[in-house]
Amino acid sequence: YNHEWYRLITSGFLHFGILHIAMNMYLLFQLGKLLEAPLGRLRFGLLYFACLLGGSLGVLVIEGSSTGLHGGASGAVFGLMGAAAIGMHRRGINIFQTGLGATLMINLLLTFTIPGISIGGHIGGIAMGAICGSIMLSPPSQKQPQWLSYLVPVIAIIGSVVASIVIVG
Repeated sequence: YNHEWYRLITSGFLHFGILHIAMNMYLLFQLGKLLEAPLGRLRFGLLYFACLLGGSLGVLVIEGSSTGLHGGASGAVFGLMGAAAIGMHRRGINIFQTGLGATLMINLLLTFTIPGISIGGHIGGIAMGAICGSIMLSPPSQKQPQWLSYLVPVIAIIGSVVASIVIVG
């Protein structure tokens, strides 16, 4: 789809059924409660869009640009789970002693066992979330400059768009 780069973003807002959107929005609500407080609205939004675009890039890298329709917020949601998991781990919290560990494992299991679920979107999102979360959610003992927690997701957003354009041609 030449020159239709908006699809990298709009795909994250299209869903295939009520259960699909309900699950994504429930997880987004839970992860938003967890992450928005420490990050603030702007950085949370930047993280969300970095993960969304990381998921779109993952689709292109793993599944290719001609594999059919893709949609849903799950790439971004997986990214938020990845960021939260890395942030908790860096603070010494075992995610398997929280609901996040089980939720992440169940969703990964579903990703790889149910046909029609976008493996690339989920893996791309979680990878981007882990990368961004490692800087944005650093523990107090390893405090990063605040400007870095804005710069990292912006670089991730730009990098994902550029890499997607290069892949598609």
